[in-house]
Amino acid sequence: MARRNLNDLLAFVTVAREGSFTRAAGALGVSQSALSQAIKALEERLRIRLLTRTTRSVSPTPAGDRLLQAIGNRFDEIEAELDALTELRDKPAGSVRITSGDHVLRTILLPRLLPLMHRYPDIDIEFDVSYGLRDIVADRFDAGVRLGESIDKDMIALPIGPKLRMAAVASPAYFSSHPMPKVPQDLTRHNCINIRFPTGGGLYVWEFEKRGRQLNVRVEGQATFNTSPHIVLAALDGLGVAFLPEEEFAPHLEEGRLVRVLQDWCPAFSGYHLYYPSRKQQSPAFALVIEALRL
Repeated sequence: MARRNLNDLLAFVTVAREGSFTRAAGALGVSQSALSQAIKALEERLRIRLLTRTTRSVSPTPAGDRLLQAIGNRFDEIEAELDALTELRDKPAGSVRITSGDHVLRTILLPRLLPLMHRYPDIDIEFDVSYGLRDIVADRFDAGVRLGESIDKDMIALPIGPKLRMAAVASPAYFSSHPMPKVPQDLTRHNCINIRFPTGGGLYVWEFEKRGRQLNVRVEGQATFNTSPHIVLAALDGLGVAFLPEEEFAPHLEEGRLVRVLQDWCPAFSGYHLYYPSRKQQSPAFALVIEALRL
């Protein structure tokens, strides 16, 4: 039996996952024309269309989706085995992809992982800043970082930071012309800075708790963002009341640029966790990342 060249199958898997010939060509290090010819040859060989092409995107046909589900994980397993071979090298090597928010990247991931990268120059780490709930399996990330309460039960979750507390804050200038809220319900009479979830598109409902009593408040205001750094800037500018984990405001609270309210309604909760699939085989590089982040 003649051996088949698997390059065209790898090309198909990459295009189907990336949803773009341009991105897939960049990932594979080939030209778009060569990639297009490889897909065309595969479709001709199988006598069935695998991809639906439009001017803006590429997506698998039902046959393509079946093929992707059948062989995509096989390439992942091969890649994992190749990474595992680095155990036989003098120095660990390999690539690790992590998705997280910007703040936890700056305050936890980089301070702990940059020394690791200096020590092991053959370890490459790709950091993806995202505020949505990424599917790390489908998007081929090795791990993600999220608050412990929101991690799926089928994932391994490793705490990498202390417990957190939410903080409701505004600038002294804002409170000079608006009364400080005494209870969470008072926020409905304030100009509040909203955050919209990137994944579902809904507005975050501010959550409070005191002596076991939980209270959710839907706030309104002039500005809505989907990233926390811009919410901090708007609060510093005196636009209104903001509500984020207290560490986002820490230096501004310490220096008096922001004033905290409703502190007794903000108990501690589970902080940031590194999470990854329980079935994932750990490469030497990923194992070192886990150890560097472990508390």
